[in-house]
This record gives sequence, C-alpha cells and structure tokens, in this order.
Amino acid sequence: MFTPLDQSFMRRALELAERGLYTAAPNPRVGAVLVKDGRTIGEGWHQVAGEAHAEVNAVRDAQAKGGADAARGTTAYVTLEPCNHQGRTPPCADFLVQHGIARVVAAMEDPNPKVAGSGFGRLRAAGIDVRVGLLAREARELNIGFVSRMTRGLPWVRLKVAASLDGKTALANGQSQWITGAEARKDGHAWRARSCAILSGIGTVLEDDPQLNVRDVATPRQPLKIIVDSALKIPAHARVLSGGRVLIACGVDDPAARRRLEDAAGASGASLEFVCLPNAGGKVELPDLMRELGARQFNEVHVESGFKLNGSLLRERCVDEVLIYFAASIIGDSGQGMFNLPELTRLEDRQRLKLHQVTQLGDDLRLIARIH
Repeated sequence: MFTPLDQSFMRRALELAERGLYTAAPNPRVGAVLVKDGRTIGEGWHQVAGEAHAEVNAVRDAQAKGGADAARGTTAYVTLEPCNHQGRTPPCADFLVQHGIARVVAAMEDPNPKVAGSGFGRLRAAGIDVRVGLLAREARELNIGFVSRMTRGLPWVRLKVAASLDGKTALANGQSQWITGAEARKDGHAWRARSCAILSGIGTVLEDDPQLNVRDVATPRQPLKIIVDSALKIPAHARVLSGGRVLIACGVDDPAARRRLEDAAGASGASLEFVCLPNAGGKVELPDLMRELGARQFNEVHVESGFKLNGSLLRERCVDEVLIYFAASIIGDSGQGMFNLPELTRLEDRQRLKLHQVTQLGDDLRLIARIH
C-alpha cells in the first residue's frame, strides 16, 4: 500500500512535526510535506497554537518557491488528519481542496471528536485520493498527550525518578544531588520542556527548594509549575515562586495563606493561581486535579516529586508512564525509596508495567515503562 518513497516523505513530515515539540500545545505536533514528481516542493509544521497549521505552511512554502498554483496536483504527506472544523484557524481540509491537492497520505486519524474522520471525508468527497496509516505508531507517540486528552479528557502523566540501582532516590538525610550524571539530568530537562506542566509536592519544595523550570535545554517557553500543597505550607521564599506561572493545588481554602503567597509571587514576578480540590481527608483529590488539568487543555504533565506523592499518584491511578534514570551505584537500605506504597501480601497485587524503552545515557540507564 505504501512505497519506500512514501515512507521517506512521511518520516520527513514527522521530523518537521517534532520541531513543534515545545511550542504546539495544546494543539498536536503536526508536520506536512508536499511532493510533486517524486521531489519535495514544500514543507511546513504547526508551530504555535492559533497560527497556521502544518498543511497551510507547506502550501505557502511551495507557493513562495513556485508560484500560486505550485501545490496543484501534489501529494501531501501529513502526520495527522487535516482538520475539518473552524477553530482559531479555518479548516485545513478545505484549504487542501481549494489548492488542488491530488493525494493525501496521513499517518493517523485525528482523535479530536470535532474531526475524527470528517477531514478525510471532506477530502474524499472532493475526489482526493486519501491513504491513512503510514507510520501511525510514530505519529501517535509524538502526540501521546494530545491523544490522551482527546480520548480520556486527561493529560498523559509521566512520572520521573532518579535512583540508584537498588532503587534509592536519596540518602536517609535527604541528600540527593546528584545521583545521576550530567547527560541524564540534561535529558530530564528535555522531558520537562516538552510538557505543559511540571508537577511536584510540598515535601519536595520543603526538602529541596527546587526551581522546577527548564534550564539545560533551549526552549521558547517554560511549562506551568504545579505544587500539590494540601495545607498551603509553601514558604513565601520558595524558589518555585520566583517567576513563571505557578498553580497551587490545595485541600483547604485559607485566604490568609493565599494572600501571603500572592504577595510573595507578585514581588518576584510570578503569576500565581490556586485550585482547591479537597478529598474527604482534607488532602488534594488527585484524580480531580488530573481532570482539571485536562479541562485546561494540558496534554502532558511531568511529575518530579518525592516518594510520598509518587506513591499517592500511583495508588490513585493518576500515572500513565514512569521515566526512571538508574545510576550505576548502590546506596543501601538506609536510603529513601521511589514510591511510598502499602505492603503487599500477594504477589499478584503488584503494580504491573509494560517496558517501553531502555536507553543508556553516559553512565546511567533511562527506563521508560507504562502502566499495564
């Protein structure tokens, strides 16, 4: 059904889509390549939500090189189904019809219920030859958060941990910097950068005073910082309040504490917001928080917290994927573990994961596993 040449052009479209890795959210990362007579005449990708989509940019690129009718009779390779609804930009399916595209090869159908096959239907109704499914797995992986939000109403939650080979994240006294090497830490910042938000807990704030921003890789925008702080104990001098956008999820509404933190954030130029989502025990109802983040159009959430919140997120089924950096070292029984989970009496009750990827980074090992 697909030729080696089709494969080559779609791989190029995926490369272009990845250029929107840090900027396209809440929209999907999409790339497009226009081909005529076996050669590329136009390329584009979706850069920023609210601006032109990948298909439009590819056509405009072709027109800039070859004139107004350059796209007529071409094949468009796109990593996602062209949209067929009016959002912040006009429908791409209509745009392709108007510019005389003869054939469309798409990696996957758009999971957005507003599209979900209707874009392909519009193209076929106009007589365009449409083929779907080329490198679909790669396209889905690139937009795993968007797919999650469109199909479940929830962001894709990735929980990151750095640990020794025996699963310890810190010494008994809390010292943890640095268990892993520079390459692993830089890679961790790349995962931060692609996420819509970085989530941590009050325990980590009090213990480590993190900045929770992207530093080791170039990025045009910083993710939102989310702190799970049930009783609003976060200190006014906490570095996480020093600039950027911050959302504090709490379990009690304490106006005096909110004013204290708002004053501190305002003095440092941070934009601060609160969301109160109490459970029966006065803690934060974590599943409700994930639904709230989905409603706010967050595609990917990156978690960097302590073993208590890690365990709570797992118990509450709020984690989709664990990203673990294992250092070639052993700390011993006195160190802190990765997840605070109740003791099991039956092996069949253990949390099952599916190994997704293993990569060596310097002297460290990066393991990605998904909830079974």
